[in-house]
Amino acid sequence: MTEHTPLPGVPDSIPAAPQPAAAVPPETAQHPGVPALEIRGLAKRFGEKIAVNGISLSIPSGSFYGLVGPNGAGKTTTLSMATGLLRPEFGTALIYGVDMWEHPVEAKRLVGNLADGVRLFDRLTGQQLVTYHGLLSGLDAATVESRATDLLALLDLQGAANTLVVDYSAGMTKKIALACALIHAPRLLVLDEPFESVDPVSAANIRDILHGYVSGGGTVIVSSHSMDLVERMCDHVAVIAAGRVVAAGTVDEVRAGSTLEDRFVQLVGGRHQQEGPEWLRNF
Repeated sequence: MTEHTPLPGVPDSIPAAPQPAAAVPPETAQHPGVPALEIRGLAKRFGEKIAVNGISLSIPSGSFYGLVGPNGAGKTTTLSMATGLLRPEFGTALIYGVDMWEHPVEAKRLVGNLADGVRLFDRLTGQQLVTYHGLLSGLDAATVESRATDLLALLDLQGAANTLVVDYSAGMTKKIALACALIHAPRLLVLDEPFESVDPVSAANIRDILHGYVSGGGTVIVSSHSMDLVERMCDHVAVIAAGRVVAAGTVDEVRAGSTLEDRFVQLVGGRHQQEGPEWLRNF
């Protein structure tokens, strides 16, 4: 397990990131042993607020990696920068050795992204939306049609294939967004809160899909508030608080003989050991 050393000058300034290595040519992305995602000194500020403060992480290829942290910890901002949705002020991100900001087209071919809070083209039907993403990824029409049919069946969305996405429930919207992330068969899947608003049966089906994806050689990074879910699903985990990594390693290393939830609370702090005011306990 690795512990983060507090950076000088926080919260007054974002620290300078380490000098990045030279961009790795896209053809090295197939080299065995290259991390699925390597984050080097990512930092981002919104106004006076430092959202991400020099985060560095190495996600092993073939792992099921959990990213956990309290609200406002910087998880979504970190994943957005790592997947090319948000430009960092400092640092870089490598997808299988390909620099996201030096070679964005090549890097994005390797990653499927389910981003929290990013709007879909919801005036398309589910079938049209998945097809659109497949064509944008450079797949031919026949492959897109076949894969879209498979994904809609896999995610139990066949009955809603011709329904506008704007009319989907929150859970169905999550599932169609996952289908869009999977259509081009990426080597890395980055999922920000993929189980939010998803019913238990659909969540179990999605977990099965993701485990099959990892067992086939893919890599999954999942951000979640559910410690129990991460503890059961993932083999590695990183805890982020106040824009920094406070612990990272295998799940067993990070939880250190405790439950992941208890260890998380210990690392992050903020728990109030009290029963509440008397008027809430006197019935």
